[in-house]
Amino acid sequence: MLETLEKRDFPIKNLILLSSARSAGSTVSFRGKEYTVEEAKPESFEGVDIALFSAGGSVSKLLAPEAVKRGAIVVDNTSAYRMDPEVPLVVPEVNEEDLKLHKGIIANPNCSTIQMVAALEPLRKAYGLKKVIVSTYQAVSGAGAVAIDELNDQAQAILSGDSFEPGVLPVKGDKKHYQIAYNVIPQIDLFQENGFTFEEMKMINETKKIMHQPDLKVSATCVRLPVVTGHSESVYIEIDKDSISVGDIHAQLTAAPGVTLQDVPEEQIYPMPADAVGKPDVFVGRVRKDLDEDNGFHMWIVSDNLLKGAAWNSVQIAESLLKLGLVK
Repeated sequence: MLETLEKRDFPIKNLILLSSARSAGSTVSFRGKEYTVEEAKPESFEGVDIALFSAGGSVSKLLAPEAVKRGAIVVDNTSAYRMDPEVPLVVPEVNEEDLKLHKGIIANPNCSTIQMVAALEPLRKAYGLKKVIVSTYQAVSGAGAVAIDELNDQAQAILSGDSFEPGVLPVKGDKKHYQIAYNVIPQIDLFQENGFTFEEMKMINETKKIMHQPDLKVSATCVRLPVVTGHSESVYIEIDKDSISVGDIHAQLTAAPGVTLQDVPEEQIYPMPADAVGKPDVFVGRVRKDLDEDNGFHMWIVSDNLLKGAAWNSVQIAESLLKLGLVK
């Protein structure tokens, strides 16, 4: 988030960095100046205009209301408030106007949801949208630094012929943990009673909320891959309009804000996570018409889950708050 604020030259008169008591006292460099990190307390938010939260749902539940009480607008990067009907869930390219409805807290959607809706919204606007089926191929960085370390440690152990004991994925602290190096784990977050995981239900419910389309048919399967950064998605959609071509879809995606079309199959041009790392856009390729359903289309969507899926979308929301005159 700090790197993104710096790159975007976001206007900041006073920067306050907050953390747990354990990390308080450490220093962080921003725009060539050293800042001392302070322990996050309710009174820390006095005089703050915009507070970017990304410290876990329990911290957001505890401190976001305290920040709002003191006049701050909270942009929360956890799942704590995403499905709260009083809290806008915002991807600026899709539903920026929802920011005007905020009551102090704005939720940043799930990383996988963000890249998908950014790519699908121009198609929904142009042609209507009836159904979405998505399978995700998610990087380990979505599970935190400990998951990146585990992937690297396991890969090294396998190459060296050493033994190892998985301890992080699919869910840290759950009953079982599995190897991620040279493997694929078809579980992200905990299973729900309906057989879907919490990650899958996030994508389903958040997509409907962001698009203001509660009757939209959405289904998701979320899978963890041994990739460090960059989520990929195979998405099937059914639109409302007839006689739409791949060229029509290409035209809508080319004109869409925050979307880059990479789709020249005869030259093997398509999005890949290794190429998306460090870039703020959502990349779309492999667009093709379904062979049986005239209104059905398939596509491949890739984005940096740490940027558009988290930090960049949060900063975009902050920029939109300024643009719309919502910051005092």
